[in-house]
Amino acid sequence: MPEADKEGKNYHVDVPQKGQLFFLKGSTELDWGMKNRLARIFNPEDGRTVMLAIDHGYFQGPTSGLERIDVNILPLVPDADVVMCTRGILRTVIPPSVTKPVVIRASGGPSVLKELSDEQIAMDMEDCIRLGVCATAIQVFIGGQFESRSVVNMTRLVDAGLRYGIPTMAVTAVGREMERNARYFRLATRMCAELGAHYVKTYYVDEGFETVTAACPVPIVIAGGKKRPELDALKMAYNAINQGASGVDMGRNIFQSDSPLGMMKAINAIVHGNEKPEKAYDLYQTIKNKRD
Repeated sequence: MPEADKEGKNYHVDVPQKGQLFFLKGSTELDWGMKNRLARIFNPEDGRTVMLAIDHGYFQGPTSGLERIDVNILPLVPDADVVMCTRGILRTVIPPSVTKPVVIRASGGPSVLKELSDEQIAMDMEDCIRLGVCATAIQVFIGGQFESRSVVNMTRLVDAGLRYGIPTMAVTAVGREMERNARYFRLATRMCAELGAHYVKTYYVDEGFETVTAACPVPIVIAGGKKRPELDALKMAYNAINQGASGVDMGRNIFQSDSPLGMMKAINAIVHGNEKPEKAYDLYQTIKNKRD
């Protein structure tokens, strides 16, 4: 039996123990494990994140830029705060030695050839635990043909995640016939938050985006959306951050760029360095020209 150490003497009785409020919007009352995972997704120093979205294949197949994730995407991972992917890609392509947090795509069903709102929960929470993910992601189709099902899918995933301390990111999907404006995104993001999502991925809009982030009681990260010119994408990220977004979850505007690595570093400069878009674009051009 080991010897007992001498009883301690330095109890700092003159120093009251202090509790700290959690740094992330809307997360103060969550359990320790949930907060710890969120603190790996969002940098505790600035409350922001740069997520690299590479889950497009779950309904689009091998889209441009994602034909070979091992070749095109793995070199970008060190500059991302988070990787968002499917469990198939995680198991087959992402090395287990990668220590970046993973947000796993947990919904699916229809392909791009069918009605996209007809999604279901596509993986079990036990598999999320086996994979060690930091959050799940699920599509929510407010205004879509299967709106109610997608909302209930999200609430079921939230309930399952709460049992094990795994947060849920709701992704607001916009149908082809829906108008993308602040009014719609206030509705969609607020519904997701009210029904339990721990943070929400949505689209940036030029007019009124600050009302979207103000009305949503949990963090918002913006989707990159379709490929646009690099400077335009950088301006979008800058404007979103300055209007209350807590980060970006970009895919095509990074991996379809002429210099994916340059865009990763430029986006990081904006999100974590508060760099102006023009300066970030200069960084992008410098990295692009070095590789040409």
